Amino acid sequence: MSIPEHIDQDKLAEVALAILALSARDDKFGTRAWKGMDWALTDLLYEKGWIGDPKGKQKSVVFTEEGAALAELYLQKHFSK
Repeated sequence: MSIPEHIDQDKLAEVALAILALSARDDKFGTRAWKGMDWALTDLLYEKGWIGDPKGKQKSVVFTEEGAALAELYLQKHFSK
């Protein structure tokens, strides 16, 4: 899948990062989340510097420090009541 041109990629990236936060867990490598998202979305998050390289056989992605902080912020911003 590619991201359609009429979609705001910044908003999409924020929401995708927030959704990843729902499955995020800390381990010895940092904060990880299962990468059950479309490749175009994980590539977009990687390009923004919010997650490590999503390509590979691992079933999870590692958040960068910035990405971990923003994930929680965006989760509250887009989904809090």
